[in-house]
Amino acid sequence: MSAITVPAAIAARPLTQRLRNVVRLHLANPFTIIVTPLLVLGIIFLANWVIWFLVRSASPTDPQSVADVSQGFQFSGASLWTFVYMMVVAIQAMNLAFPFALGFGSTRRDFSLGTAATFVGLSAAWALIYTGLAIVEKATNGWGMGGAMFNSFYFGPDDAWGTRLFTTFTGFLFFFAIGSVFGAIYVRYRARGLILFFLALAVVLIGLVALATLTSSWGAFGEFFVAIGFLGGYALSLPVSIVAGVAGHLILRRATPRS
Repeated sequence: MSAITVPAAIAARPLTQRLRNVVRLHLANPFTIIVTPLLVLGIIFLANWVIWFLVRSASPTDPQSVADVSQGFQFSGASLWTFVYMMVVAIQAMNLAFPFALGFGSTRRDFSLGTAATFVGLSAAWALIYTGLAIVEKATNGWGMGGAMFNSFYFGPDDAWGTRLFTTFTGFLFFFAIGSVFGAIYVRYRARGLILFFLALAVVLIGLVALATLTSSWGAFGEFFVAIGFLGGYALSLPVSIVAGVAGHLILRRATPRS
């Protein structure tokens, strides 16, 4: 009579079931991932609407002045808050969910794949939400104020909804991926590892800025991004997101959860 060890029993489960367990672990508290950012986004929207109303009320009503004020509203970065929040969500997911996943029998590979599936799904969901709100904003002439919170120029042309869906999806995926790397570094190396990482990153960025300045390459740098447009610029974030996801997995392969 032979006994099946626990690791063997876990490995015998279908991969889809193992990944689904990791996804369910990440989504166990939807208040943090969905409800809280929606509430804060709603509060930010109301604050922006009041500001738009006050600005419009204090501005001349001739067509040129109205057009000038609406043009200024196109540079609002209020909706970018959610992207940063999702990076924090990713950091917490790696730091808090990783020990639980291993405790419930998930392997590091299953955790990485399940986490990637969760982040891709959340990125798609938030992209649909942002694109839907952008369509409503466009149909209501900027919520009746000519404002632009979800049609800000950062997201590309406001009449190309396929492009908008792609840019927001890749944007959310990028912040999830970057957050996962930060979280993985903290899980394995704790605060000291993060400090060293940010120091090294700062040195690299300063070096690149110095190189571009000394070689007078800023003009070519700007022309490159103008040439590829919004779609190409956001598409460049996909390889970075993939590399970040792989790096997070490699870091976690040797990480030991600690209380």
